[in-house]
Amino acid sequence: MSWQAEKAHGEEIAYRLALLGKVEVARFFSGAAMRLDGVMFGFMSRGSLFLRVDDVNRPAFVAAGMGPFSYERPTRTVALEGYYETPADVLEDAGELFDWCRGAYRAALLAGAPKRKAKAAVKRMAKPVAKPAAKSSSKRNKD
Repeated sequence: MSWQAEKAHGEEIAYRLALLGKVEVARFFSGAAMRLDGVMFGFMSRGSLFLRVDDVNRPAFVAAGMGPFSYERPTRTVALEGYYETPADVLEDAGELFDWCRGAYRAALLAGAPKRKAKAAVKRMAKPVAKPAAKSSSKRNKD
């Protein structure tokens, strides 16, 4: 699915979530991120909505048979345990969709901003101390 199609699907869902607030849909890799008040609570990818999960709302996703977002690398499959696929029946029911997205927003707020990897400290060499200029040894005649 193209980014434009993901965005269009995301905007349709955002419209249905108007009671939550203004949900913004923006490019996110090949999909579309969904943000409320600047907080990313879900994203569209491969035609599916993936919502932020934590220990509180994850059991509902698991009970519905849904799993985390994953993608293939040359040597392994990478799973993002923080985002689970939303069941199709939830997408069809406006009330359920609202509740699940509200739960995802709560999970995103509690998770806070993504942790950045610490950059290696740059060691700076001390500047050489400049020696004072040598004084002239010539003497003046005072007559």
